Parts: sequence; structure tokens; C-alpha cells
Amino acid sequence: MDDVMVTRTRALKHVQVREYVRTLVDGLEPGAPAPSERELVTRFGVARMTVRQAMDALVSEGLLERMPGKGTFVARPRRGVQRPIGFSEEMQRRGLQPESQTLLSRIEQAGPGVARALGITEGDAVLHWRRLRRADGAPMCLQDSFLNEVLLPGFHQKHMPTSLFDALALRGLRPTWVEDAISAGPATADEAALLEVEEGAPLLRVARRGVCGEVTVEVSRSAYRADRFTMWVQLGEDG
Repeated sequence: MDDVMVTRTRALKHVQVREYVRTLVDGLEPGAPAPSERELVTRFGVARMTVRQAMDALVSEGLLERMPGKGTFVARPRRGVQRPIGFSEEMQRRGLQPESQTLLSRIEQAGPGVARALGITEGDAVLHWRRLRRADGAPMCLQDSFLNEVLLPGFHQKHMPTSLFDALALRGLRPTWVEDAISAGPATADEAALLEVEEGAPLLRVARRGVCGEVTVEVSRSAYRADRFTMWVQLGEDG
């Protein structure tokens, strides 16, 4: 119970800092400076990590932007920003038929990395869902998703859906924004066998955190076949 209360207190502090900064910069012109992390640490009496988490959230929303060596400023409005989509919708947009094969679905104890990403306590119950994702019958992606079991009680005991985002939407938990960390690396023997590539073949790796409102609802690690999947990113600026 004490750990839960500490987690909630930290979450409240993070939200307080975030909403305070949001109120300060609301209506300011793009390029206006945001308060510094040092100012916020002093004002709220919290750790720098808590302030950084609050500012990161506003940067991810597109309200603020960081300029290395200069500071954090009100961002220019984003244009044409699309809602987050999952694998199934992504494949459908590309004219491919998505399929999902469940390889693992079980309740586990959250490790330190998953717990930190989900905003829960290490050892809390999470649903680990591993899937082989296909497009037009061909292996495309190996995906490990971790879901907060408290938010989705009994989810793994039901027929597992093709689209996680659709299933979350039915519960009012579809992510409203996501963070993707993208890297590349060689396929392990296990990944190679499932994705039908040679061991050591290049894979595109995406670590994602999906957030609905103020709640992180899922984190995932995906490994895509680099010879079949190209990631598209839209960038732009006014003027």
C-alpha cells in the first residue's frame, strides 16, 4: 500500500508541474521561453526527474520544443498531425491484409523497465502479449506488448483481438499519443525463425509507449523485417 501511495504522489506532482507549465505558456507566441527546469524544481520542491517527465510530456504533445544549448520554448503549431495507429490499421492503409498470431499471453510481474514505462511499481501485474504479425500472409513483425492488468482485468482470458488499438478503444483506452524509439539491429535466432529470415539479418526495432489522456496503457517492443517494412515519417513547418 505504501508503494502505491508513493507512486500516486509522484504522479500527482508530475501532473501538477505539467499543468502549471501548460497554463503559463497557454496563448504565448511560438518561440516564447518556457520556465527552466531549475525554476520548477525550486517552485514545487520536487526532483529534477519529476520536472523532466512533465516537460517531456508537453514536448511530446507538441506544445513545447527543446533547442539544444538554448532551452525549451513554445512550439510552432503542428499541421496535419494524425492520430496514432497500430499495426493493423497501418497495414490496411498500405493495402495489405493484417493477421495476428498469439504466441504468448500471460500475466507476469513487471520488470523495472516495463514498470517505469507504464508508471507502475516493479512487480505489479502486467499482461505480456507476444504476437507474430503478418501482412498478406507474410511475416512482417514480431511484437511484445505489455499492458497494465489493473486497467484491463481478464483481458487475456478472452479471445485475443487482431487489433489491440481497436480493443482498447472499446474500453475508452485507445492511445491519444505515442512515443516511438526507433533503432536497428540483427535478428536473434528466435526472431529469425519466426520472421523467416537469416539469423543476423537486419531488423527495424520500435519501442513504443502508448498514452490515453494521462495514463500509459501499453508499452511494446516490435521487430520488423527491414526488407518488407519501410517506416514513413511526416515532417513539416509553417511558412
